Amino acid sequence: MKYVIAAILIAAGACLIYGGHRRSGSIAGIAERTSKDIADAFDGRIRHPNYVVYYTGGGLLIAVGAWVALRGRKA
Repeated sequence: MKYVIAAILIAAGACLIYGGHRRSGSIAGIAERTSKDIADAFDGRIRHPNYVVYYTGGGLLIAVGAWVALRGRKA
């Protein structure tokens, strides 16, 4: 059962990373990155585009899925 959960988590993480990659290359992603750069130059705050959240969430899901799959049995 733990392998099914791990596979679901890893697949969901891969889907999030793929979605973030598609968003970063789309017109909406390019516009978002450009507006972020302009806003950062204007007031000096650090911002990140929304697709960065997809990358981070996907990586986290893959890491948790790998941890679930590789953890040992409890005695």
